[in-house]
Amino acid sequence: MKRGSFLVLSGFVLTFMILVQRAHTQVDHITIAAGTDEDRALQAITNEADAQKKLTMYEEFVQKFSANPAAVAYGDWQLSQAYQASGDFQKALDYGDKALGSSPHNLDILVSQANIGMQAKNGARLMDYVGKGGEVCQSVSKQAKPEGMSDDDFARKVADEKTVIQGNCDFLETAGLNAISAESDPKARMEEIEKFSSGFPDSKYQETISSLALESLSQLKDNARLVAYGEKLLAANPNSLPALLLLGNYYSEDSKPGSAAKAISYSQKAIEVAKADAPDADKSRKESAGVAHNTIGWTYLKQDKTTASIPELKAASALLKGQDDQQYARALYGLGFAYGKLNKLTEAREVLTEAVKIPGPLQSMSQDLLAKVNSARAKGK
Repeated sequence: MKRGSFLVLSGFVLTFMILVQRAHTQVDHITIAAGTDEDRALQAITNEADAQKKLTMYEEFVQKFSANPAAVAYGDWQLSQAYQASGDFQKALDYGDKALGSSPHNLDILVSQANIGMQAKNGARLMDYVGKGGEVCQSVSKQAKPEGMSDDDFARKVADEKTVIQGNCDFLETAGLNAISAESDPKARMEEIEKFSSGFPDSKYQETISSLALESLSQLKDNARLVAYGEKLLAANPNSLPALLLLGNYYSEDSKPGSAAKAISYSQKAIEVAKADAPDADKSRKESAGVAHNTIGWTYLKQDKTTASIPELKAASALLKGQDDQQYARALYGLGFAYGKLNKLTEAREVLTEAVKIPGPLQSMSQDLLAKVNSARAKGK
């Protein structure tokens, strides 16, 4: 069954999205009164069996009643659905946009357009509807209390309206998340995230969206936006693991004065939040803590605090083994380097022998370092 479809019944009032009067909220609805010329024209279209003739009749309906925004919105929306059913998604989107021009805050039309955007594999258009739909969903909570209404009655009214629109809002929110997750281009993904966030600033998927945003900005090497976004996330949620980890890593690579201290501070907070040693700690939390320990260990290495780096890198390797091969290899290589620098060659050889087994960018570096450690051990004998 298509979302938003309904029957036109002669003798009754045709009502679409009967929610609230627009004077009180931003949610649109379409009403065509029974017995009007519009009602009779729609009944004639309903009785027409030929699909092509129906299309023509809807086009004539829109032209004839062009002064009636409700009739225009309904007619264009029906044309959109007809072209969607025939597989002409471009025309379906175009007519749906015309319908939204007449009824811009209509959630059923926005959901219909989002569906077509998904079918057309047009992520940009889909996210336009998700963002606009989210803003409509938010508007219910932001509406002004009608004059003379009690606080309790108003609270019940808002709750009832939220219940009516919840299904559409959930659909748009989930569709937006899926589209963002499927987007491989970081620039396009970030644009989609911005549209999503304008519509659903307090999304139930905020943690996932934040992670994808930070990943996108990191891939784009947009450091200024990356730091600003991360700091904004932490201002809203000081325990955001994605933000803590990414900012810790960013500052560990930054050479400015004070950056090393920030890297350690963010990473220590991430370890505290992850609680990797808790009985209920899952794989994700353990991996997060491992990455944070890795960041601290490598920051100490860069500061020539070799002894201090070892317990951090050991903790990282223990948490990351079997979780994240590349982070595990990084911890092992760092440990091998630290042990070698302290002339603990047996320990260095042990961890580097493990590191060279892991395919990736650090494999050849681990092999080179292991060769140097083995040579140094041979000379020591």
